[in-house]
Amino acid sequence: MAYALPENQVLIALDVEEGTTIRQAIERSGILLRIPGIDLAEGCVGVFGKVARLDTALRDGDRVEIYRPLGADPREARRQRVKRPR
Repeated sequence: MAYALPENQVLIALDVEEGTTIRQAIERSGILLRIPGIDLAEGCVGVFGKVARLDTALRDGDRVEIYRPLGADPREARRQRVKRPR
């Protein structure tokens, strides 16, 4: 289980049965109690960098990642950087 904050990252090793869903693994990990700001209804999750649904069944060795919402639209941020004089 991986979740990154601006100032640090949280990594939690968790053994679950094959077929456990991402949602079940997140709940069993205790990360929602440890970091109360995580909102699974609004956020995104993935496995090894690929976005996945909360009902996705996990396989042996999968790394679940919880993604924070973006602070800005990446395309708009790039447009603004390009407009700045050098």
